[in-house]
Amino acid sequence: MTDSTIATPAAASGHAHLSTRILALASMGLMVLDHELRVVVWNQWLASHAGLSASRVLGRPLFEVFPELAGQRLEQLVQSAMQSKLPQRLSPASQRAPFPLYASGTWGGERIEQAVAVTPFTEGKQHYCLIEVADISITVDKEKQLRGQAEALRAQSYVDGLTGIANRRHFDVALDRELRRAQRNSGQLSLLLMDIDSFKAYNDHFGHQQGDACLTAVAEAFAGMLQRPADLAARYGGEEFAAVLPDTSAEQAAQHAEAIRARVASLQLPHAPAATRPYVTLSIGVASFHREHLSDAASLLAAADSCLYQAKRNGRDRVELHSLTPAA
Repeated sequence: MTDSTIATPAAASGHAHLSTRILALASMGLMVLDHELRVVVWNQWLASHAGLSASRVLGRPLFEVFPELAGQRLEQLVQSAMQSKLPQRLSPASQRAPFPLYASGTWGGERIEQAVAVTPFTEGKQHYCLIEVADISITVDKEKQLRGQAEALRAQSYVDGLTGIANRRHFDVALDRELRRAQRNSGQLSLLLMDIDSFKAYNDHFGHQQGDACLTAVAEAFAGMLQRPADLAARYGGEEFAAVLPDTSAEQAAQHAEAIRARVASLQLPHAPAATRPYVTLSIGVASFHREHLSDAASLLAAADSCLYQAKRNGRDRVELHSLTPAA
């Protein structure tokens, strides 16, 4: 960058923060490779759809992260773009789903279909390559054919229409299924209930459209932290989210919850002046299956909900773990 690009250190910091927010809110995959084809940028959309957080990808060669792509058409396009300094596109007709990407919050089953664009660029004396991945699973023609049916089926859908993660109905079904499995196998199961702190103040200050964008950003960040196929990320209602974590102890669930809380805080989404924190945060309640005391959905939800509100009472932006032993 030239000196005229950045007026002051404060402006530079503001621009960096804006770039981080844009990457988090983007509704497509954005990654940047350096001249050695190592990943140096990996946005939240990719984390949510690949099941790979940025910490597991950054600094690694792309074709080490996805060895199945080595020698394939995509690698040829990336090499060609870097050498020719010309943009390249991967035709969906030649390869419909090159990256192992799945619907947000799932990571299993059929891959989403993708359109991939490769754009080389230079920053200073360094050469980079931007790879954009768009989900084109639903074509325009298919949308037209299914639009009428979609309205009728919306109430029965398993996907939240705003955030793209599981909805309350899906959550209820998954929790019931995993509870029956835990009871049958004497297994472990944990539940997280989480709530965006002071969200009414956010909506009142920024408006409902920006409020929806906030919900989506938090949902994608939260879902991106759940790495196993059996884990379920869901929108529980309003600004509340939930996670079903099979084969997870209370202590492990508390660690997951703390990681999720920290991830959302790290987004540094500016909050309303009336909020208790300058940035958007989560309060989280954690409860785990117990054959004698927390063996059904109602009791498990009540325990997690009680812990969630205890987190609110204790200052927000924190995790509270349910204990069967009363505090002294």
